[in-house]
Amino acid sequence: MRLPTIRVAVLGAALLAVVGAGVYALTPVATAAPGAPGTRPDFCGHDNRNTRYAHYLCAQAGDLLDVRIGDVHPTQPSLGYDEVYYKLGRYTLGKDAINKKFDDWCETDGRIAAASVQTGARLDDPASFTCELPVGGETADSVAAMKTVVIGPGGEPFLTDGHHTLTSFYETPDGGANLHVRLRVQANLSTLTRQDFWAQMQADKWVYLRQPDGVAITVNKLPTSVGLANFTNDKYRSLLYFGRDIGYAQNGLPFQEFYWGSWVRDAEPVDLTAWNQNDLASYLATVKTLTQTMTALPGDSVIDSGFTASQLGVLAAWNDGKAANKGEFDKLSKPYSDAKPGKLAYTLEFKKLHNLA
Repeated sequence: MRLPTIRVAVLGAALLAVVGAGVYALTPVATAAPGAPGTRPDFCGHDNRNTRYAHYLCAQAGDLLDVRIGDVHPTQPSLGYDEVYYKLGRYTLGKDAINKKFDDWCETDGRIAAASVQTGARLDDPASFTCELPVGGETADSVAAMKTVVIGPGGEPFLTDGHHTLTSFYETPDGGANLHVRLRVQANLSTLTRQDFWAQMQADKWVYLRQPDGVAITVNKLPTSVGLANFTNDKYRSLLYFGRDIGYAQNGLPFQEFYWGSWVRDAEPVDLTAWNQNDLASYLATVKTLTQTMTALPGDSVIDSGFTASQLGVLAAWNDGKAANKGEFDKLSKPYSDAKPGKLAYTLEFKKLHNLA
């Protein structure tokens, strides 16, 4: 199954537009490295600058690094496709005064949300919209919300959070592989050998090496780029996405939803045989049953990989203590005909429109 997309090539002129809009790389480019004629220039202590990722080599932990999203290397083999379909539905079928794709881009870039959007604005033309914060005006909270990368051998950026968001940017008609956005650098491990790099990534739990069926994979089986075609579909990960802030809250733990999804698959705490991923009522009922089961767990219940329910952000009360016609579950329940449709409604409408059901 391939999602219909429109690709826009963004070459040198677009990169200048990105820089002109204030989205800048915090690292030098290899060709600008200093050095007297006849000497090898210093480049952050690296001997080999002949790599396509050389311009990322000097990025340090905490830097806000301008990346081409086609350069980032995923650290998980699968996505919850329905989450991406929600985002694409919101971007292409949305009823928002400001298209949410601009809010998402600004948040990913560390600048909260969109402030103004010109008529005909596009993600690949950053001069056509503005964010609430200027470059250089980021706050601790706005930086904390950014997606993250680890710099690996040769300067290759490995994405540790944001696979669904960057894939949505990749798939949207005014996005694509050449779209730029800033990501927060978690660590620079570029001096390690590839073997030691992956050992460190696994020790820090910055890589997830299980397929949706639970079968383990090796690191060489990970996708090499974002984009739906590069990932397998994990229906459990989709289900957990729609249970966010109903059964659990995000807490910054990498691959949090995948650990919950493994529990749903392996422990079988709820019966999923009647779950219809193309029907709003069935999807809602399944989310409700699952999240009610989650919030009934003792906090010290081990869920997966040694993580307890509390460590995985389980809420103390279902729907954060609110009735079904209030709070996040009520928002999720809104049909596409509503002025503010819920996430599931956008997902199903997008799937129906593109024959993805």
